[in-house]
Amino acid sequence: MRVEDVKSSQQAIALENKHGAHNYHPLPAVLKKGEGVFVWDVEDKKYYDFLSAYSAVNQGHCHPRIVGAMTKQAETITLTSRAFHNNVLGVFEKYATEYFNFDKLLPMNTGAEAVETAIKICRKWAYEKKGIAETEAQIVVFENNFHGRTTTIISFSNDEGARKNFGPYTPGFIKIAYDDSESLEKVLKENKNIAGVLVEPIQGEAGVYTPQDSFIPEVKRLCNENEVLFMADEIQTGIARTGALLAVCGKCDCQGHCERQETYSRPDLLILGKALSGGAYPVSAVLADDTVMEVIQPGQHGSTFGGNPVAAAVAMEALEVVRDEKLAQNARELGELFRAELNTYIENSTIVNLVRGRGLLNAIVINDSEDSSTAWDICVALKENGLLAKPTHGNIIRFAPPLVINKEELMDCISIIKKTLKEFEK
Repeated sequence: MRVEDVKSSQQAIALENKHGAHNYHPLPAVLKKGEGVFVWDVEDKKYYDFLSAYSAVNQGHCHPRIVGAMTKQAETITLTSRAFHNNVLGVFEKYATEYFNFDKLLPMNTGAEAVETAIKICRKWAYEKKGIAETEAQIVVFENNFHGRTTTIISFSNDEGARKNFGPYTPGFIKIAYDDSESLEKVLKENKNIAGVLVEPIQGEAGVYTPQDSFIPEVKRLCNENEVLFMADEIQTGIARTGALLAVCGKCDCQGHCERQETYSRPDLLILGKALSGGAYPVSAVLADDTVMEVIQPGQHGSTFGGNPVAAAVAMEALEVVRDEKLAQNARELGELFRAELNTYIENSTIVNLVRGRGLLNAIVINDSEDSSTAWDICVALKENGLLAKPTHGNIIRFAPPLVINKEELMDCISIIKKTLKEFEK
């Protein structure tokens, strides 16, 4: 069978159900083409994409500059492994470290790999630089976190769907309440074996849970005071999604170079993925300064594909697009418009309780229990009306369009969302 032989969505879904592992529960949309903010299904129906592959496609589907960079490099050399040097990786490392204002970059492929990398670097730094006894290091994480689904990462998740029957679990993590700097201060004072704090500036998978503006600066301050590494997981929130280059920049438009600590809470370890490639290729990275990154020596960590020439070329072009097309500014302005419009709607709504988010990473909380099907049913109805979104945590719908969306398109999407919600009003 060839791809061309798949003539209907029903046929494609049946093939996946029969021959693929059932590790996802997708919305019943079979996509075959994407361009900018739009995608098309097998039957050629056109939709607005309001998920952006979980914020991987910030630069829009099939951005011609990113696709061009990928194609050009793929025609030259694709993979050397790190057994040899290639002529693109060093250029990318220089570009990205200057772009984000760090000394060093360690390239990987997926977000979960980057998180695992940061955990390893943090622990090694704790033993070799901070003087914690080997195997005794602890890392603070937060309730309702989502950092991936590797064995180590699910060990500190409280999502039972991701955890149950995958043990035994990896020790070495202390979990506390999110958006609670007092709890963090307490645990840091009580435990001298803490090596780092791993945090999402906004918890995306938890339903775009947006903390108080003071929370991330407080995490940074407490880490500094206690000689603990501040690790920011910006896999979903980074690369302009929240209206700044990084969510830890707060409301600052500094491209990560601002030294004003009230607006930019600079991480010791910055974790990136997803939109680092514009959704064109798996690329992730951990960035840090020399005093942290120098603990990694040859043979201690790596990846066959990490830092390959195609990945490096794609990532550079993806970051150039963000800067040249002012996507952070667009996300900030249109995000404010989106929340204002939806907040006006919910003043008289019985189906939506809350709108929250920052930039173009937003969510609505549906007035129903987490185990109800209402949010799913609304997303199916949105699909029928030409917009694709997906529920998270049962009763929350995340809205995250590509950052290349313009005002006219956004207002059209807002009309679709309002129209659909009205169908569910009691």
